Amino acid sequence: MREALERELNKLTEESIRLISLVREMTEKSAEALYRQDPRLAQEVIAQDKQVDTLELKIESEAITLMARQQLVASDLRFAFTVIKALTDLERAGDYAKHVAEDVILLSKEPPLKNYITLPDMGRRLTLMLDLLAKALAERDLNAAKELLRRDDEVDGLYEEVTRELLTYMMEDPRTISKALTLMRIARSYERLGDHLENVAERVLYWLTGKMEKKPEDIY
Repeated sequence: MREALERELNKLTEESIRLISLVREMTEKSAEALYRQDPRLAQEVIAQDKQVDTLELKIESEAITLMARQQLVASDLRFAFTVIKALTDLERAGDYAKHVAEDVILLSKEPPLKNYITLPDMGRRLTLMLDLLAKALAERDLNAAKELLRRDDEVDGLYEEVTRELLTYMMEDPRTISKALTLMRIARSYERLGDHLENVAERVLYWLTGKMEKKPEDIY
């Protein structure tokens, strides 16, 4: 009985990692599309969003079926709930990668405001966070989940940096407002993507420890 349950749990883990990998690919491509101003690559990201939605529903159905059919111990129940709750965050992360790609297509129609360095760097840092998330899930690695939380603070710092810089552009030259607002929207999409990954990491920590970690600003 336990062997059959382990097989189902392993399948759920594998498919969750597939979902993380797909979101990672979308995030990486969105950053590269922005850096290169490549609308064709951006279109690939947009097309992949449907794959994320389909896989999300498949994993959710399998997790619910597992919980209904099997008598799960506490740690298994925490894992199943972690997967189910993480699905929404991962789907939303994919949505934000798609939003970036959509804005890249808009930006590619005109000369760039500047060389885009910091924003693609945000995207690349997010791909590293997704790598850490996959490692935390696959290897039950507490340190990987905690490192992801630390790296989200770096993404938040870059978001603040980009926002300040773009506000300066708009104040100094009103002709840049339209492009600057689009770039600010991209920065916000990446910042929100990171927040969703942070949510998943916190749930992985709950699965592994039985304790939900919250920052002081999340409580008050």
